[in-house]
Formats: sequence, C-alpha cells, structure tokens
Amino acid sequence: MGAALQRSLELDARYAWPTYARKPVLFVRGSGMRLYDDDGAEYLDFVSGIGVVNLGHAHPAVTRAVRDQVERLVHVSNLYHVEHRAELEQRLCALFGEPSRVFLCNSGTEAVEAAIKVARAWGRRMRGEQCFRIVAAERSFHGRTFGALSATGQASKQQKFEPLLPGFTHVPLNDVAALERAMGPDVCAVLLEPIQGEGGVFPCDPEYLRAARSLCDEHGALLVLDEVQTGMHRTGPLFAHQGYQVRPDVMTLAKALASGLPVGAVVARADVAEVLEPGDHGSTFAGGPVVCAAALATLDALERERLGENATRAGEFLHEALVRFGERSGLVAEVRGRGLMVGATLSRPVAKQVADAALERRILLNAIGEEIIRFLPPLVCTESEIDTLIGVLDDISKGL
Repeated sequence: MGAALQRSLELDARYAWPTYARKPVLFVRGSGMRLYDDDGAEYLDFVSGIGVVNLGHAHPAVTRAVRDQVERLVHVSNLYHVEHRAELEQRLCALFGEPSRVFLCNSGTEAVEAAIKVARAWGRRMRGEQCFRIVAAERSFHGRTFGALSATGQASKQQKFEPLLPGFTHVPLNDVAALERAMGPDVCAVLLEPIQGEGGVFPCDPEYLRAARSLCDEHGALLVLDEVQTGMHRTGPLFAHQGYQVRPDVMTLAKALASGLPVGAVVARADVAEVLEPGDHGSTFAGGPVVCAAALATLDALERERLGENATRAGEFLHEALVRFGERSGLVAEVRGRGLMVGATLSRPVAKQVADAALERRILLNAIGEEIIRFLPPLVCTESEIDTLIGVLDDISKGL
C-alpha cells in the first residue's frame, strides 16, 4: 500500500461521514478505459464512475474545453447570462424534440427534484390542488434528496429517514395491470427509469413503456422518464426512450452529460415548463460556464466518435460473452440490459466476492447486493478489453 493511499484511508476514517464503503485503492490518473493508482498500476474500468465517463477518462476535447473556460471565468450565478449556457439549452431541447424547455442543475437527484416540482405544479394548474400523486416503480432509484428518495422504490434506502414526502405510489415494474390500477384523477405523473440501474439493471418491457405512455395520455398525466443513467448513448441511442420509440413529457439527465463535471438537466414539453415562473425554482451553481462548456464538448465528441454505435456493438458482444461465461462456469443465471448497460444475476450470492477478486486482478466491477454485477464501461470499450474481462471472470470462477 502506497503512502498516499495510507494517508487517505486514515484521514477519511477520521473526518468523513461514514456514508461510503470505499475500496482500498487511490486513483490518480485515467485515460480511456484505463485508470492508474498511486503506485502506477493499471486497471480496466467497467464502472465508469457509475456510468459517468462515457467518453472514457480524461477525454482531450473535454479537457481542453474545461481548461479554456476555467482560465477565463468560473462562476457568476444565474442572475446573469454566461457563455455556453444558452447554446447547451438549445442543443438539449433540439435533441429532445421541440417545442421544449430545459432547466439546468447540478446532479441527477436535483434533476428529479425539479421534475417532481414541475409535475406537481402542472397537475395543480391543470386539475386542481388535489392532483399531486406520482406513480413510480418498485425497485427504482431516483436519488437521495428527499423528494427523489420518496420517489425511489427501495424501502431499505428510506427507513432511516421517514416520514417521507407523501404522494407517491409504487407498483411492480412491467406490470401493466398494476400501473393501470394505480392511475386516477389525482395522478399528475408517472415516473420511470427506462432501465432500472441501481436497482439491478432491469429494463422496461417495450409494451410496458408504451402502455405507460397511453395511460398517461388517457388520464391526463405526465410521463417522466429518468434518463440520468441511461442517457448519453449508454444504451445505444442518445436517450434510451428513443430505442423504445416512446417520447416522454419530461426527461431527466445527469451523470455522463458533462463527462464527470457536476451537471444535470430536466427537459420538458414547453407547455409543461411554462407553468413555472421566476422564483419558483433555482440553483446557485447550475448552468455555470465551465460545466456547460464540458457538456457541449461531450455532446460533440459523442456524435463525432459515433459512440452510440459502439455502445450497441460492444454491448451485444459483452452480453453474448457473459452468457457463454455463464454456460461454462454455471455462475450466471441471467444477463440483461441494453447497449453498455448490462446486469448479470449470479446463481450464487457471491457478487461482492467477485467484484473484490476482480479488483485484486485490476478490473473494476460494481456489485449490487449479493447477486448482481453491473457492467457500465466507457463507450470506447473494445472487444479485446471485454475478452480480458471474461478471462479474469473465468479465473475468478474457478476459485469460488
């Protein structure tokens, strides 16, 4: 263990809130699919900072954009106009489909909070003050601030913080009948992840998402899709809902939008966004020139390098490779996902042991609970790097 890691472990144990169980490794540099620790050891990254560095680590175009902007201006608040913000707003609305409007924020949970607020304001405007209920899915994850936590369908993440924000109903994912029963005149929105990420990589069935769209139209409710993890070509298309051919009324983004800088966005139909007025919502840091420059550079690079195509191609290769590995080892019960957002349910509760053993072999994996491994590599991932991963998994499986 290097001196820098040892000092970080000691200081963290003494001063940080005990909210993370960090792995004993300290990274100091990255490039593409690779990370390097304080001793210079190289690792293959199949986590991407939890689905954030879709372009790979330290992408040169994003680095240049950030450096150029930091040298000129970092922050003035939303009291004034700054470079890049309006261009990013226009870009996101065009990608979502116009007429639409966007609110910029700092994170995924903030984006969900803003989506909840606009949905409730819209419900009140359209159908009165009793129209505030939001239907979400069991096992979902929408964030850790109070509104987003209340929308989350995981009791284990909520119990310490009850009572939660009222007005949320949770139904089983992909159960159309249950969703239909949950609808009513007091429902202002249905909130779904196209693929549940933190819950274990569980995709919406295409017919379920289409049914959700139809039920929202029938009942006069908004369809809000949380694309914080599925957006930015993670599943192949720029936004996962495009692969389902279902257009939401409101969409949340964050994570990979600025390649690791803190930015989130909520894009909504223009008539929905226009229920708000100055003072109804805001943020001191949101939409600053540095993060907006990074987001624009990220969008440009994703398009220029055609990483959506690679996400689809490499994702199919990864999916098939994991299935074959499961057949050889007997360790994998199911593989699911889209693009380079893949989950593998193991046949035994050894996910954490697998992830820890992979880290020892310098491969980063993300264990969800005891039985699921989530694979979220940068979208520059190659078949050769996937082959390396599978070789490591083969080796690990022999020792379990």
